[in-house]
Amino acid sequence: MTRIARWLAAALLAVAPMAAPAVTCTEDRFEGHGFTVCTVDATTQALATFLYDDTGARYGDFDRLSDALEAEGRALIFAMNGGMYHRDGAPVGHYVEKGQTLRRVITAPSGQNFGMLPNGILCIRDNRADVIETLAFAARSPDCRFATQSGPMLVIDGELHPRFLPDSTSRFTRNGVGVRPDGGLVAVISDAPVTFHEFGHYLVARWSGVQVVKFSVGFGRSLWSYTDQRGTEFAVAAIPFGGFVRMLD
Repeated sequence: MTRIARWLAAALLAVAPMAAPAVTCTEDRFEGHGFTVCTVDATTQALATFLYDDTGARYGDFDRLSDALEAEGRALIFAMNGGMYHRDGAPVGHYVEKGQTLRRVITAPSGQNFGMLPNGILCIRDNRADVIETLAFAARSPDCRFATQSGPMLVIDGELHPRFLPDSTSRFTRNGVGVRPDGGLVAVISDAPVTFHEFGHYLVARWSGVQVVKFSVGFGRSLWSYTDQRGTEFAVAAIPFGGFVRMLD
């Protein structure tokens, strides 16, 4: 399985194809719930971010976006919510659409998820996508046709974000995007609440080709368990604090 080099939490993207090939999507199991994992070949698919229409109004939902693309003779075949926005819909961090910068890069830390450094920026260029750490992005100023800043980085070159806590109790339904060395993009969204640490740790193991023997929420005696087709046991344990991932040596 191809190793994913970098992962960014909740980056907004959509795909409108130049031709008709479908994005490849599969389902994976995680803690008894499903993940949808979609792989996009940036050399054959038209990747873009969509926030405002030609009148300056926000799209707001996928149906409206799909209708607008259909009117242009295109089709929306994959889309995912993401990024961070103010109540009026304006992006919190860097945002570029069709080469126009709508919001500058924000490099300062903060107490919110967005400012949990290092965070990152999804940069879409011709035939490739890249996830770039924000300070590196600011130093290089790459020419992105589409870009959106979000945070925190889930995984950076195979390493978990340093501020993700194993005993965190902050569980939400989460999504993220990763990039492959060839510039292809992989998007993951869960239908089960997970912590940043659980999400990131699982991705490191799965996409590094390491077999996960057991994934447990909590410690002690297992109250519930499930083993998937890869031989990974998912469990809920009696002591509801933290959890662990056991990998094959």
